Amino acid sequence: MTVKTDVSRFHIHDELTAPDRSAPILKSIQTAGGAVSKFLGVMAEAPNVIRAYTRMRSELRPGNLDPATRDRIGLAVAERRGDAYTLAQFARTARSSGLGLDEVAKAREWTSSDEKHSLLLRLLKETLDAEERPAQYLVEEAREAGWTDEQILEAIAEMAMVEFQSMIASAAALPLESSDPAVLASAA
Repeated sequence: MTVKTDVSRFHIHDELTAPDRSAPILKSIQTAGGAVSKFLGVMAEAPNVIRAYTRMRSELRPGNLDPATRDRIGLAVAERRGDAYTLAQFARTARSSGLGLDEVAKAREWTSSDEKHSLLLRLLKETLDAEERPAQYLVEEAREAGWTDEQILEAIAEMAMVEFQSMIASAAALPLESSDPAVLASAA
């Protein structure tokens, strides 16, 4: 059944209500053991959009960034955008990928107690915020900290994907996925 919450501006589809070209994507997510989030349910309205997003996500997933690095990026971008939906999602996954509450809080500020991650996040922040190209020394610092060019490019792609997710979640005014108090408190 199509779900339209009091605050959602778009219909949130499931595999039964999604347009014909989106339904197989939602079904494959469920078959693989994944949950169809409200975010994916909204994107199902536009088959080309959900297909593009899921393809990019499936290509990046087995890449060279560990889940905790991806979560740090997600937390930083969601905080920057003021997006409670995406922030709650990354707060939940960050805890399961081993990040402590202090590291979650630092990631939301584009930093980390781990110098290597802090330098990567600094480069990403400048890439996202700068009106001009980020300074060359930021790339060099990330390389010197041990990030390969492939990892840096994947991190930029992750950042772009989270930014996209956050824009959709914001436009849809998506309600949080969970009423878990720990998730809600970490998103506040």
